[in-house]
Amino acid sequence: MTSSSAVPASGEQHEITAGSLRAVVTEVGGGLRSLTVDGRDLVVPFDVAEPRRHYRGAVLAPWPNRTGDGRWSWRGAEQQLALTEPDRGCALHGLVVWQPWDLAERSADSVTLTTRVWPQAGYPGLLSLAVTYRLVEEGPDAGLTWELEARNDGAEAAPYGTSVHPYLVAQGGRVDDWTFSLDAAATLAVDPERLLPDAAGTTRPVDGTDLDFRGGAPLRGRAVDDAYTSVGAGTAVVLAADGRGVAMHWDPTDCPWVQVHTADRPEPADDRAGLAVEPMTCPPDALRSGTDLRVLEPGETTRTWWRISPVASA
Repeated sequence: MTSSSAVPASGEQHEITAGSLRAVVTEVGGGLRSLTVDGRDLVVPFDVAEPRRHYRGAVLAPWPNRTGDGRWSWRGAEQQLALTEPDRGCALHGLVVWQPWDLAERSADSVTLTTRVWPQAGYPGLLSLAVTYRLVEEGPDAGLTWELEARNDGAEAAPYGTSVHPYLVAQGGRVDDWTFSLDAAATLAVDPERLLPDAAGTTRPVDGTDLDFRGGAPLRGRAVDDAYTSVGAGTAVVLAADGRGVAMHWDPTDCPWVQVHTADRPEPADDRAGLAVEPMTCPPDALRSGTDLRVLEPGETTRTWWRISPVASA
């Protein structure tokens, strides 16, 4: 095969547009490779020739975040997942990040992809997943709406949780040049080495800490890799000094947890290049704790949505 016919590392590329908005969705992982308005990035993209790095734009299912030791119990049976985060000894971000997703529907401004989670070592459920991306140029739904539907196609109940993993980008600069706002009053207390909660799922108020972004606060000098809860409005906003930026919206009753990460990385090009905002249906380690973990009965369907919108200067 010649280089001109080589398959992209993220598989088939699905481009959708609406006015000045453009998004590219990938076959591999069914995720978001890029999102722009007038050519300005709203999320940290990755190149068509490279695999997804740092879970950029990934769909996370059938669990988000970490499962400690990959070991959990379901209906009396012990389960052992592969440790996909070996340095912390965790199974990270579900099972579909590297799966191929099939094209189901496509129009100029929307695309739907599907895949299936088969029963396997460490996860006994049988799920059908469909992810839809839709661009809207103007109005209350302006931006990219991202919806994931999960249906239990198995004969037994299946545990389930989900999130998505965009790194939001304001106009120009990097994380230290931006301000961030998130209406969330508490964070999950975790072991600083493994980022796992204690058995009680202890939470801590953000009052008086560097983790308080209610009303907006600068990100400079703040290292964040925390799961927020006690969420009020389901909106997070990242702004540059000129007032341009990006907002993310979700239903806080559906996603009562939000992982926020300032992307502190050893690679200079990736270090604090974008702010990961991951509204989650359940907290870290939910397969083990059961906290907010959904149980889908045979034939049951659940849907979760997120929206990313450009913010213009005031």
